[in-house]
Amino acid sequence: MGEIKVLYEDEDLVAISKPAGVVVHHDAQHQSGTVADWFLEYYPRGKDIGDPDRPGVVHRLDRDTSGALLLAKTVEAYSYLKKLFQEGKIKKTYLALVVGSPKNDNGVIDAPIARSTKHFERRVVGGKQGRAREAITEYKVLERFRLSGDRISGNDECTLLEVSPKTGRTHQIRSHLAFIGHPVACDRLYGGKRYACPERAEGQPLARQFLHASMLEFTLPSGSHLRIEDELPADLEGALAELREKK
Repeated sequence: MGEIKVLYEDEDLVAISKPAGVVVHHDAQHQSGTVADWFLEYYPRGKDIGDPDRPGVVHRLDRDTSGALLLAKTVEAYSYLKKLFQEGKIKKTYLALVVGSPKNDNGVIDAPIARSTKHFERRVVGGKQGRAREAITEYKVLERFRLSGDRISGNDECTLLEVSPKTGRTHQIRSHLAFIGHPVACDRLYGGKRYACPERAEGQPLARQFLHASMLEFTLPSGSHLRIEDELPADLEGALAELREKK
């Protein structure tokens, strides 16, 4: 398991920086080395908080997505945070590098998402497969890269976005951005023909999708406002440095 850094902690919850490559909780393919395992080692009294297979877990990030993640340390905090997520009262902000250049500097993607009936891992947007659920994603352009030469696997443009999902569907950001024709860079599942990996500063291709949960904002049970920020990890920062140098 990659190193897990604590970003914030109080008597009710702990916020961590989840490394890419680490699964949040047990599933059929992962029975150890998860964030839930780390939580029980870090906080043994948490075994009875929430689902027995995912103690303390109130939300999740994809395996290869890094960033800020909340865990509840008490039953009361678990119920409180779950309710905040369900009611959309936790502001989530991500940084995503996407292939191509969106036409507008700001946008809203309002399109339902359903599980694909053809591919277990994938989600489909705006289709009739499965049971589609409302999904809304806002994005804002932070930086555009117009590159000379074959700098991102044949695509001469890519864009850094600030992304704010207003709902919490599985693979929402990845599937929504692919749906509008700008998949997350190096996303092997949703990239399709526009799959592309930028290079890191040391010249090696990025090994995972460029998606990072950079900030969480919400009100604590005490009534005070909390803003948790997690800086870009070295692999993503290195990819941006390479793009900035070559644009």
